[in-house]
Amino acid sequence: METNGNHIGNGRTPPLRSTFAAEKPIHRKAVVRVVISLLLLIGLVVESRGDSTQQDQKPAGRLTQVTLEELGQIEVTTTSKEPVKASRTPAAIYVITQQDIRRSGASSIPEAFRLAPGVEVARVDSNTWSLGVRGFGSALSRSVLVLIDGRTVYTPLFAGVYWQVQDTVLEDVERIEVIRGPGGTIWGANAVNAVINIITKNAKDTRGMLASTGGGNIDQGFVNLRYGGGNDKSFNYRIYGKAFTRGPEFHPNDGPFDSWRMGQTGFRTDLNLHNRDTFTFQGDLYSGDAGQSLGITAYSPPYMINVEQNAELAGGNLLGRWKRTLGAGSDIQLQTYYDRTNREQANFAESRDTFDIDFIHHFPFPRRQDFLWGLGVRLSSGNATEVVPTVVFTPNHLTDQLYNGFIQDEIPIIGNQFSLTIGSKFLHNNYSGFEFEPTARFLWTPNPRQTVWGAVTRAVRTPSRVEEDLQLTALMTSNPLTFFRVIGDRGFSAEHLLGYEVGYRSLIKPKFNLDIAAFYNNYDHLLSIEPGAPFSETSPAPTHTVVPFFFRNGLLGNTAGFEIAPDWTPTSRWRLRGSYSYLHFDLSKSTGSQDPSTVTSTEGSSPHHQVMIQSSLDLPKGLEFDQALRYVSNLPAQGVRAYVTADVLFTWHAARSVDLSVVGQNLLQPHHVEFGGDAGGLAGMKRSVYAKINWQTTQR
Repeated sequence: METNGNHIGNGRTPPLRSTFAAEKPIHRKAVVRVVISLLLLIGLVVESRGDSTQQDQKPAGRLTQVTLEELGQIEVTTTSKEPVKASRTPAAIYVITQQDIRRSGASSIPEAFRLAPGVEVARVDSNTWSLGVRGFGSALSRSVLVLIDGRTVYTPLFAGVYWQVQDTVLEDVERIEVIRGPGGTIWGANAVNAVINIITKNAKDTRGMLASTGGGNIDQGFVNLRYGGGNDKSFNYRIYGKAFTRGPEFHPNDGPFDSWRMGQTGFRTDLNLHNRDTFTFQGDLYSGDAGQSLGITAYSPPYMINVEQNAELAGGNLLGRWKRTLGAGSDIQLQTYYDRTNREQANFAESRDTFDIDFIHHFPFPRRQDFLWGLGVRLSSGNATEVVPTVVFTPNHLTDQLYNGFIQDEIPIIGNQFSLTIGSKFLHNNYSGFEFEPTARFLWTPNPRQTVWGAVTRAVRTPSRVEEDLQLTALMTSNPLTFFRVIGDRGFSAEHLLGYEVGYRSLIKPKFNLDIAAFYNNYDHLLSIEPGAPFSETSPAPTHTVVPFFFRNGLLGNTAGFEIAPDWTPTSRWRLRGSYSYLHFDLSKSTGSQDPSTVTSTEGSSPHHQVMIQSSLDLPKGLEFDQALRYVSNLPAQGVRAYVTADVLFTWHAARSVDLSVVGQNLLQPHHVEFGGDAGGLAGMKRSVYAKINWQTTQR
C-alpha cells in the first residue's frame, strides 16, 4: 500500500506486463561483452596516440588533475561534522566529486546518486524517484537522511524526501558524500540506512560568470545562470537562477501527465575574518509544478476516479553558519536554518515551517583523543489542508519537536595505526519520546595505503504524521459498498536498527584502488499494517462498511549484503570505475501480526543485484567520451523486470571557457520500467538525448 506524498490514496492498477512483454528481449551478456570490448579498444587507441597531441589541451575536467591517491585524501565532514580524510573514515563512504557529476551527464541530483555503490535509484516517472540504500527503496526514501549543506530535507509529514524540490546548479556542487549504513550518532533520527550530504562550493570557488543552456526530447529545455564576486580573501558571494521543463515519460495509456517545470533562485555569501572566524549565509527560493496521476476515492458514485493534475510546489530556505577556531584541533560551530515548503496536489495540501539550530564543540583530549559534543533543536510546524474527505490528517495543524544532544570520542590505541571511536546521540521527539543511538567504530591502517574498519551502530526511524494522524480511505468493492481505511491512531512507535559493518580499502597500486564493504542489519519494530474488525458507517451517506487497518510495529528481520567498488586508471587519459552490490532480505511478521502484504512489498521493492561500469576517456583535440552501463535486477513487488541500460556523454572543450556536450541516456531500448507506483500503470523511461552549451569565466 502506497502511503507517500506523491501516491497517497492512489488506486493501483495491475502491472501491465503484457505491454512491455512485446519489447524485443535484451541479450545482456552479449551487450556487456560488446560494450567492454569497445571500451578497451578505444582506450588502447587513445593511449597509442601518445601525449603529444594533448600538450596544449588541458580542460577543467582532465583526469590527470586528480590521482586516485589524492581522491582518498579528500576531506569529508558527514561522518563527524569535522573534516576527516576519506581514506581514514571508519564507515562505508563514497565521495561523488564535481568532476564525476559533470562527466556523468546527470541533469538532476537523484541521477548523480547512481554513481555511488549500494544506492538504489529508480525513476518512477518523469518527476518522481524511488531511492533506497541497502534496501527499503520507496518514492520518499524513508530510511535515508538527506542533507544539503547540513540542512536536512527530510519531511516529517510523510517520513521522507520530496525529490522534485531538492535542486541547485549542479556545477556549484563541490561533492556529494554518501555514507552507506546508519549515521544516527551524529545526525540523529531517521539516519537509518544512509546519510547523503550534498555540499556546495564555497563562494570564493565560484567567482566569475556561468551560463549554460540546452534541451532535448525529454529534458526539453533548461537554463542556468550564476554570477560570483568578492575580494577572494575575506568576502565572496554568488547569486544564481535556473529553470527547466521536462517532458513526460512513456505510459501504456499514452497519458502525458508527468511533465515537470521548475524555477529556482538563490545566493551564498562566505566571510572569513582573521583566519579565525568564518561565516556562511545562503538561501534559495523555488516554484513549479509536477504532473501526477492519482486515484481518488469518493463516498458517492462512481466512488473511484483517476485525476491527472499538477502538484503545485513552492518554498524556500535560509541558512547561517558560524565557525570559530579556538586553537590547535579545537573549534566551535553554530548553524541555524529556516525552511518553508508548500505543496498542493489533487488529494491533499500542506504548508510547513521548520526552524533548526545546531551547536558543535570540537576539542582534543589528553593522549591525542579527538572529542566532539553538540546540542540541537528542531521545530517543524505543519498545516495539512483537507482537499478530499478520504484523505484526512487529525489534527490538521501540528508542531513536531525534536531535541537532541550527542557525544563522540576518537581514541588512538596504537599510534596512527589503530583507533576506536565511541559515541551516542540522545534525542526526544513528541511521537516516541526518548531515543538513543550509540556507536562503536574501529579503524586500522597497517600502512598508508590500506584501511580496515568496522562498526556496530544503533539507529531509529521516528514516526511521522502519516503513521500517527492519517485516515486514508479507499474503495474495496462497490457491491456491497465497502471501503478499507488506514488509520493512524498513535499506536505506532519508532523503528529500530542494529547494524554491523566491516570494510576494507586499499590503494593496491597508484592506478588501482579497491573498496569493499559488508553489512548485516537487524531490524525490529518495523512498520506493519494490521487489520481490524469491520464496522458499519452511516455518515457520509450512503451507509457502507469500513474495513480498518492500523499502523503497528509488527515486522522484524534482517538484511545482509556487500558492495565492491574498484577504480582503475589504466592510462593517463582513461579511468574505469565499477561497482557490484548484493542485497539479501529476510523479513518476517512478529508473533500476533496479521499484516497481509508488507513483508512481500518491502522485500520485492529493492534489487538484489546492481552492477555499474563507468568509463571516462580524455580524447585528443579537447574531446571527452564518457560511458556508463547499468544492470539492475527485478523488483517483483513492483512488477518490474531486470534491465540493462547505458548512457553516453560527448564533450568538446571548444575554447577555454566554452564546452559543448551531447548526452544520450537509456540508450539500449526505446523505454524500460524502473519502478511502479503511478495510477496510470508502469511508466517506461524513454531513450533520450539532449545537448548542452556551457560558458564559464573565472574572476581573478
